[in-house]
Amino acid sequence: MNRRRPLLAGNWKMHLNIPQAVELAHAVTAACADCTDRDVMLAPPFTALASVALALQGSSVLLGSQNVAWEAQGAFTGEISPPMLTDIGVHMAIIGHSERRQIFFEDDAMINRRLRATLEFGLIPVLCIGETLQDRESGATFTVLEKQLRGALQDVVPEQAEQIVLAYEPVWAIGTGKTASAEQAQEAHHFLRSLLAGMYNKKVAESIRVLYGGSVKPDNIDILMTQADIDGALVGGAALSIDSFKRIIRFQ
Repeated sequence: MNRRRPLLAGNWKMHLNIPQAVELAHAVTAACADCTDRDVMLAPPFTALASVALALQGSSVLLGSQNVAWEAQGAFTGEISPPMLTDIGVHMAIIGHSERRQIFFEDDAMINRRLRATLEFGLIPVLCIGETLQDRESGATFTVLEKQLRGALQDVVPEQAEQIVLAYEPVWAIGTGKTASAEQAQEAHHFLRSLLAGMYNKKVAESIRVLYGGSVKPDNIDILMTQADIDGALVGGAALSIDSFKRIIRFQ
């Protein structure tokens, strides 16, 4: 029986000013006030992190960042360090999102540095991996996933690996309206868990939460969450509306 605690994470990307972010954060805390069997995380834009942190005080909703630097301080213009994030109450950090890989050319080595720094400073990394449409159509899905996972977890020991949240996000299903079928998502999640068992051990593989991310919506969350190896969702556009995100949080 799957005993991993579900996690529903909202990635707001480059949306919402501070008043809008605070309003939505308050609405989310109200929506999940009685959710005792699942976790909810919000990842606002950096400009709204501190304000949302205040809005979440006293609630069970976790605060996440959309990226994180690999150094504690220094001459890294435009980056934000792990201690800066923990200083304002951030709990989790999204790393390796497909948009960082595709648009900003972050490679596995850079993602590995970000992830190890996150672990070092006590943040929980939400590591994103996923294949493009070309990868899937050419039959390279599992090869790509294995390369990304091994690259991101280079030099990460089992005790650290247990703290990681993994997010499978097929690039071809992000913001396109296309969604991997529940069976396709489960197949990828099962592969990743089996791979983790080989890289580490069964205990690590069974403890890591694997989220699905790729056009998650109110009308597909229930079927996705019935799959044995799907432990939650990394939600993009649908997390910007309290009506749709509330339905996702309260999946059945």
